[in-house]
Amino acid sequence: MAASRPPSYVRLAMRNMVRKGRKSLWHFTLTSLGLLGVLVGLAYLTR
Repeated sequence: MAASRPPSYVRLAMRNMVRKGRKSLWHFTLTSLGLLGVLVGLAYLTR
């Protein structure tokens, strides 16, 4: 009865990443750099 179960979010995300390819990788890079910037900014402000 696998047809009645909705696909897992991880599986959907992986399928989407494979399909979108380069754009998905670019968004992941931007998100990582943004998060790193926030953490460095907080570390600087709270030193």
